[in-house]
Amino acid sequence: MKTIITSGSVGSGKTYVSKKLAKPLKYEYLDLNKVIKENELEESYDKKNQCYVVDIKKLNKILIKIIKESKKNLIIDSHLSHYLPKKYVNLCIITTCDIEILSKRLKKRKYSKSKIKNNLEVEIFNTCLLEAKEKKHNILVLDTTKRSNLKEVISYIKKLATLK
Repeated sequence: MKTIITSGSVGSGKTYVSKKLAKPLKYEYLDLNKVIKENELEESYDKKNQCYVVDIKKLNKILIKIIKESKKNLIIDSHLSHYLPKKYVNLCIITTCDIEILSKRLKKRKYSKSKIKNNLEVEIFNTCLLEAKEKKHNILVLDTTKRSNLKEVISYIKKLATLK
């Protein structure tokens, strides 16, 4: 089975891209937030960033089990998905977004100023992309500033699938 992961800063369009790709590619969509809640992987709460802290090793152990047991191709959606080891991932899509647009998206979610600042810094410094490169993933960077038509991406992914 094949696995695509989408990662990127919070609000950069991971969920939009994942859901738009899952159906035409006939991949099962997997929301890591649900996996984290269902498996009680929220270890503590970070008040400053207003989010839960997750043990990546425990998360990866569960994800690897899901991948191995799945009878379907998967598209995994989360800003944590790029931590998966390369051997379990066929393609890593990193979503990016213009800083002004990203800021508007995060404000619309009513995030605090500090949470917005932290997430904008993740985008500015390409944190998810750099971490995905460290894991040596096969990476496709996708700018979601304008919610463009994903037909080219679908075509590209289908082409990749036939090459392997």
